[in-house]
Amino acid sequence: MTIYDISKKAGVSIATVSRVLNGSSNVKAKTRKKVMDVIEECGYKPNAFARGLGLNSMKTVGLLCADASDLYLAKAIYFIERNLRESGYNSILCCTGYEIESRKNSLNLLLSQHVDSVIMVGSNFLMNKQEDNRYIIDAAASVPIMLLNADFDCPNVYCTLCDDYKATSDVTEKMIESGVKDILYLYNSKSYSGQKKLAGFQNALLTGDIPLRKELIQCFNGSREDIDGVKDFVQKLYDKGIRFDGIVTSEDFLAVGAMNFAKANKIKVPGELQIIGYNNSILAHCSEPNISSVDNRLEDMCIQLVKTLTGTLSGSEMPQKTIFSGELIKRGSTKF
Repeated sequence: MTIYDISKKAGVSIATVSRVLNGSSNVKAKTRKKVMDVIEECGYKPNAFARGLGLNSMKTVGLLCADASDLYLAKAIYFIERNLRESGYNSILCCTGYEIESRKNSLNLLLSQHVDSVIMVGSNFLMNKQEDNRYIIDAAASVPIMLLNADFDCPNVYCTLCDDYKATSDVTEKMIESGVKDILYLYNSKSYSGQKKLAGFQNALLTGDIPLRKELIQCFNGSREDIDGVKDFVQKLYDKGIRFDGIVTSEDFLAVGAMNFAKANKIKVPGELQIIGYNNSILAHCSEPNISSVDNRLEDMCIQLVKTLTGTLSGSEMPQKTIFSGELIKRGSTKF
């Protein structure tokens, strides 16, 4: 019997059950009696660590990250840990890799440490097949689960994300409006976020009455550190006779590789080729000209995620989904 079972049986939210267990005065007498009757009927007893309920809390939060060498994920961890410390919480980090069994094992390890909550950093923890997300649902029956940049509708799961679909669609539309017609889309991930970005790009082309061309939508499967590999990847497309006057990418490292391709072929940027990155990372400043890039509000997302987490653990009603809008940071690689 878990707090999730109690809330379901009593017909109230998990936060309400938490407030009753905490002795909060912000609960109607009738509701309190209903919850306490269910607790007594089921013989429910919160464990000694009172996971996520604020009772003798361990003040520790588990972090799951697929790859801490990824610039985006590493920065997210930095922002989250900083805000957790400021809120009086410690953290335990597990780097899981991308295999689902490793993710499950790491999640179970954190739960065995009686953490108050688990934060899943990055959209890759959300799988395409619904049955593969069962491990998240099961964990949420014990502690609040926080997802960064993913959207998953489940009790006791809280999502903080950027609208990657709209952000990518908007910048692609702006590129089209500037006169670009043949746009190469470079991406490297089929994660939740990756799929939203791709769909946003395709939507912009359809809106602009531009046909979708398979050869202009390309996935780079190499390492995020292999910028030369990206350059060579684009070069091979060019050598096959595929031409483009714009490149939209799903991450900044792809945009840097595209910029290096342009330089090697003496293609003027932005005069002959416009390039847009994504994440607005330090990499956007690592070429000449600097790269226009979408700022997906990572720091703001991490601040909000921790605020939602601490509010939930204190028994407050918090939004289960918070969505931020991306913003194009204009630099020298675009005309607009």
